[in-house]
Amino acid sequence: MADSDLNLLTALDALLAEGSVVGAARRLRLSSSAMSRTLARLREATGDPLLVRAGRGLVRTPRATELRERVRDLVQDAQTVLRPAVAALDFAELKRRFTIRSNEGFVEVFAAQLVAAVTAVAPSVRLHFAPKPEKDVGALREGPVDLEIGVLGKSGPEIRVQTLFHDHFVCAVREGHPLLGKGKITAERYAAFGHVVASRRGSESGPVDEALGALGLTRTVVAVVPSFRAALSVASESDLLALVTDSFFNATQGDQARSGFSKVKSFPLPVRTEAITVSQMWHPRLDADPAHRWLRGLVLATCREPWRKIREAESDRLPITA
Repeated sequence: MADSDLNLLTALDALLAEGSVVGAARRLRLSSSAMSRTLARLREATGDPLLVRAGRGLVRTPRATELRERVRDLVQDAQTVLRPAVAALDFAELKRRFTIRSNEGFVEVFAAQLVAAVTAVAPSVRLHFAPKPEKDVGALREGPVDLEIGVLGKSGPEIRVQTLFHDHFVCAVREGHPLLGKGKITAERYAAFGHVVASRRGSESGPVDEALGALGLTRTVVAVVPSFRAALSVASESDLLALVTDSFFNATQGDQARSGFSKVKSFPLPVRTEAITVSQMWHPRLDADPAHRWLRGLVLATCREPWRKIREAESDRLPITA
């Protein structure tokens, strides 16, 4: 194939995925001028303009739209062929960057342990934790994201899913809060206080509101913040009630001096909500990739270890009966 430059396939894949010269250049770590020259070569090679001007942006031609999935699959297959087989993989020499898309709560609870586990075996592997603005499988399909961690939402039929752990919500309040120590915490007492909610999208309502609504109750959301840590911060200095996951609350209590939340207490919600199933998701093209399989195994072990310790501690406190 002396007349074909197969490196152009990688550039074409980036251009068709991004729909812009600047975006493709950023993905491949090239200058915009270099990517513009590559686009000119691709136009000459395919006999099609591929991307044409529409206002201030570019749009794909019909030919480019037709080629998009074929080119993506070709590039991904080529990358798989050129990666080491399982028997030849040396983790001590492995140089790879994995992009993991997850929310801030997962990063705060598990990132430190996961990074330590990875670098202990493969010191040249790099983990990039990407924000999760929305649930979109496109990044898994097209390659910018290697692994997604979170609650399963809209997903393509081919996406692989593995459950990591089950979580649930708890209520967090400052030490000495008037809701504590004065009898049973009922749904009515819970709803009577103001609340602070953590939501990346700015949403005020959720499963707790549905459960309260079934009882004819509503709560007043005084503040909406972008993360659980911010919610705990607000609750620690006010009478507002914060809704956080049990895993995140336990993580903040594990290192009280560093977290600054040693005087925040939690209690079970007085209403029933569905358990939260946290999973890891990936595209099937990475199923047999030895490095990706190794990473998935470490993620699974890292996530399940804290829950194993919690279950063992709870088991030790159970009364012994004859």
